[in-house]
Amino acid sequence: MTSKIVSIHSFRGGTGKSNITANLAVLTAMSGQRVGIVDTDIQSPGIHVLFGFDEDHIQLSLNDYLWGRCEIDKTAYDVSDTLGAGLPGEGRIFLIPSSLRAGEIARVLREGYDVARLNDGFRDLVERLRLDWLFIDTHPGVNEETLLSIAISDTLLIVLRADQQDFQGTAVTVDLAQRLETPQILLVLNKVLPPFDPATLAAELQETYGVPLAGVLPLSEDMVRLASSGVFCLHHPEHPITRTLRDVAAALA
Repeated sequence: MTSKIVSIHSFRGGTGKSNITANLAVLTAMSGQRVGIVDTDIQSPGIHVLFGFDEDHIQLSLNDYLWGRCEIDKTAYDVSDTLGAGLPGEGRIFLIPSSLRAGEIARVLREGYDVARLNDGFRDLVERLRLDWLFIDTHPGVNEETLLSIAISDTLLIVLRADQQDFQGTAVTVDLAQRLETPQILLVLNKVLPPFDPATLAAELQETYGVPLAGVLPLSEDMVRLASSGVFCLHHPEHPITRTLRDVAAALA
């Protein structure tokens, strides 16, 4: 299998993008794949929480690589054992977190970083860790980092809510990805309230954007109750949300 890079993006924050990224990565690893996850939301990192990571666990982060302190594979942490069950075959999950330290975040906001070095690091990760999949949890909105990540990705998965601001922002993102000739563009509609009919929403979105809708996920009390204290599909393996996420993972493949 050829390695694949997937950018998971939303135009605005609060869509559930990081939760979806973590779940798709775990479901993919559970099929025996070697999976990497990079948290490039450097200004507000968070996906590490889903894997039980805190500041004490992080010796080196993505920030250290971006500022030339180490090679990027030195910032990768094998979190496979935190899943509570062995992965089949060579299945592994490697997490590349961004720094939680306030000073490091402030430096990013003040000085920025070399975006080209970040994209070089993606390629190095795939090669050095022998990854089958690399999932990039992007920073919301459109910036240079986002554009370069999309440009090197095999798939762009856009997460949106049933919200007019999300709809307009997604149109911008889809247009940019098409201009960058991203091979595969998929949508996931998340946090859908009960009054909305998923089938009607799906038809409207596919007609509006002209790209496939890979899944519709309801606003779930079970997800809210978990409160990012773990990866949802591991706590609720037979939940309708988990079944839909499996379908999304299959669409990526």
